[in-house]
Amino acid sequence: MNKIKVAVVGVGYLGRQHVRIYSQLNTVELVGVVDKNPAIAESVAREFHTVSYLNYEEILGKASVISLAVPTTEHSRIGCHLISQGVDVLVEKPIASSVAEAEALIRSSHDHQRVLQVGHLERFNPAVIEARKMLNNPLFFEVHRLGVFTSRSLDIDVVLDLMIHDLDIVLDFVRSPVKTVSAVGLPILSSKLDIANARIEFANGCVANLTASRVSSEKVRKLRFFQPSEYLSIDYSRQDILVMSVKSIKQGEMPAIVPRKIDPPKVEPLRAEIESFLKSVESRRQPEVTAEESKLALELGQRVVEKIREHAQILHLPVSWPRSQQA
Repeated sequence: MNKIKVAVVGVGYLGRQHVRIYSQLNTVELVGVVDKNPAIAESVAREFHTVSYLNYEEILGKASVISLAVPTTEHSRIGCHLISQGVDVLVEKPIASSVAEAEALIRSSHDHQRVLQVGHLERFNPAVIEARKMLNNPLFFEVHRLGVFTSRSLDIDVVLDLMIHDLDIVLDFVRSPVKTVSAVGLPILSSKLDIANARIEFANGCVANLTASRVSSEKVRKLRFFQPSEYLSIDYSRQDILVMSVKSIKQGEMPAIVPRKIDPPKVEPLRAEIESFLKSVESRRQPEVTAEESKLALELGQRVVEKIREHAQILHLPVSWPRSQQA
């Protein structure tokens, strides 16, 4: 069997994880890693026994599949060029830094008939997969994604860095148009938003309340939702689900809350994501997470950021907004 020739462009923290997983797969040949920082490129190449490059154009013609883990502002430019050269691309989330750039990527993938998948790895979390099977008209979501401050991903704000995961999951679960958005947020340790809260109302009546922070003292990854006679709590980190169901025990008696815990077999979501991407490459079928779905999450994320900007202006909060987020 001919192995798929793969490369990773951008081998910082997350890109290195892509390299690690590719190096463990028997169906691929890791032909190189690319990073503009020569020390990082050489270090990762040496660790995983491959070749390092400083410019992604040097890898063209050597790899048919590429994971793109560069800064978000470069996703569309580099992604479109790779796709135009016949490369199938797995681009990290968010799909791009603007809807126009996302649409350019999608258009390029269609024009050149290339697979374009976006790295919403929580879609491959076994707890999320199991919860999706149990959906029954969810009415309210309460989501917390909190983390301690690091120097990674500071090119984007906390909405597109962290909250984007949960916006994608909620959109996938609710499957209804967004009606209204309200949000608040502030930069704390960086020049961009470090903490944000959003309330999203859907056309079908569902409401989602989401909080994301990268300046927390603890790590929390939880999504909870209520649906008729049932409450489900997903712990992304533990990959389990707590289900609280309301059931009538005997006629005439008060209903009882019956708890049960679901522990799906543990998997590494990033590995599952990459394996799913490679299956799409081999079968030439639509990826499990489409670029169009990722564009919807980006659109909603940008609506959240815009509402935060409006709220900050009304209250005259001392927030310095990047030019791209100013009216």
